[in-house]
Amino acid sequence: MVHAVQSGHPGGSLGCTDYFTALYFKVMQHRPEPFDMDGKDQDVFFLSNGHISPVFYSALARSGYFPVKELATFRKIDSRLQGHPTTHEHLPGVRVASGSLGQGMSVALGAALAKKLNKDSKLVYSLHGDGELDEGQNWEAIMFAAHHKVDNIIATVDYNGQQIDGPTSKVMGLGDLGAKFEAFGWKVMNMNGNDMDEVVATLEKAKGLTGKGQPIVILMKTEMGKGVDFMEGSHEWHGIAPNDEQLAKALAQLPETLGDY
Repeated sequence: MVHAVQSGHPGGSLGCTDYFTALYFKVMQHRPEPFDMDGKDQDVFFLSNGHISPVFYSALARSGYFPVKELATFRKIDSRLQGHPTTHEHLPGVRVASGSLGQGMSVALGAALAKKLNKDSKLVYSLHGDGELDEGQNWEAIMFAAHHKVDNIIATVDYNGQQIDGPTSKVMGLGDLGAKFEAFGWKVMNMNGNDMDEVVATLEKAKGLTGKGQPIVILMKTEMGKGVDFMEGSHEWHGIAPNDEQLAKALAQLPETLGDY
């Protein structure tokens, strides 16, 4: 998708592929059709780090929200599949625009509180980049969540240690991220985000810990560009597209199982 238009963010998308697959095909209780923005009586998901839209769109299409063939329109003129997901395109599965980083936690918490008010027992899931935790709004929301005992949310941080300008340790060190969330009153879990069995098991365990008065966060260790040797572990592939030769090399390392769009 990214190669076709020479624009997009392949690194984080590849790193989070196991998470999206587990969430949409195994863990989350959701209804692709008919899609409604309120998501009543079903689990809902919010993508905060919206630049990894390629993997988000792929999961949505494969799980029945819109035709798989529409993936070929990614980032093209008049496409519903914008580089960063938007709501005005009315793309099924997208409930919030997420081009601006740092806002997803606030949105997800608002949705979780709405479910509580509506006596809706289903859950809210959200995904955040570790780099976007540089944004102060996150920590206001994190503090808010514990104070109000928002215990129907499972937030996950893509803890790949990379952001657009370089390693997070050099741009803005996160320190002991688990200890920080714990100090803010959250239940903290850890998982290898590139091990499918561990991702499924951890998400299922997290579901069992909801409703106990604490918000839940999963610190998900991933490799940016996972599965493509020349992309792995480098911030350089945060937002650049592969050329023809690089695409061929990358696809040769990723066994195809579902057929292309």
